[in-house]
Amino acid sequence: MSEVEQRIAISFAEQGLMETLGAGLALVADGEVHIALPFSKHISQQQDFVHGGGITSVVDSACGYAALTKAPLGHEVVTAEFKINFLRPALGARFLAIGKVQNAGKSLTVCTGEVRAFAGSEATYKVIALMQATIVNVPIAHSQSQGA
Repeated sequence: MSEVEQRIAISFAEQGLMETLGAGLALVADGEVHIALPFSKHISQQQDFVHGGGITSVVDSACGYAALTKAPLGHEVVTAEFKINFLRPALGARFLAIGKVQNAGKSLTVCTGEVRAFAGSEATYKVIALMQATIVNVPIAHSQSQGA
């Protein structure tokens, strides 16, 4: 596991929301991160779709971690802005949020995100949401980097 993959895995494990949702890292590559989300009644809304808040959370995290693969050493990332389009109901047995870096600058990174819904086979999916996000590189505070 590379240093970047390890850093993202540690950070991801510290996110209580991802644990609550049942999400897990599926891929960490240069400029791209995938997060898997199994369907659960606990994250559904009243019509038995996965709630838009759950879908938004995993694709926002996928974009943020994709940006972190490009962030300068000594920096963390935070989301400054995003826009999400829900294309169809979040129906499926499992979902995959894909975040990709489109442009990485010194302080801002622009990412696109896509959420795929899988009903059965690995090859068959429907895109249910698209995101564009602006991620900010922020210096890690000294106390943060020391584990305090």
